[in-house]
Parts: sequence; structure tokens; C-alpha cells
Amino acid sequence: MTKIPIPGQPVRGSRRGAPIMALFDLLGRHWAMGVLWTLSEIGPATFRTLQERCETISPGALNTRLKELQAAGFVHKVEGGYAATASGRRLYELLHPLGEFSKEWALHMNSNDNT
Repeated sequence: MTKIPIPGQPVRGSRRGAPIMALFDLLGRHWAMGVLWTLSEIGPATFRTLQERCETISPGALNTRLKELQAAGFVHKVEGGYAATASGRRLYELLHPLGEFSKEWALHMNSNDNT
């Protein structure tokens, strides 16, 4: 099984393994948030469909992220592929406003006046 960040154990940014830092460690891994985001938006998907939707992800990276997200309880196998669990969908719902904010921030950063 793939090693995932565990709250209460040392993780990136926290020697004590603060739960938020363990979550950020997991979601900060290459394509982890993208995989969860994609599954939450399109619903259950096969490995191939998920890889196509994630565009630049390699099969190896996708396989690793799926294993980690499954071990964390955010993704599970379903008939015909993978899907976000209830916990994964809740996390997506919490992250969605951050996604909206990022679009506003991008406009601000791309404007001539980013003060």
C-alpha cells in the first residue's frame, strides 16, 4: 500500500503531524487534488477517462495518486472505474470556494494594477 501522510505523524511542514498539514501534504502531491477534483466534477470514471481528463498525468502518477487517495478514504473503486467517496465529495465542496477565489485572484494578478 502506498504511504500517505497520517495526522499525528511527521509530515511536510509539521513535525507533530497537524491534521491540516497532513491533508495539505497529501493534496500537495503531484496531481492529487486534480484527480479528486476531476472525479468530483465528472463523477465515476475509468482509469483511461480519468487520464484523458487530467491531460498531462502519466499512467504511473495516476496509479500512485489513486492508491493514495483510496488509502486516505477520498476515492474508491466502483463498477467500471473510480469515484470520489462521500468524504472526497465533502472535501471537494470545501475546496470549491477556494477554486472560485483563485479565478478572481488570477484576474487580479493578470491585470495591470495588481496592488
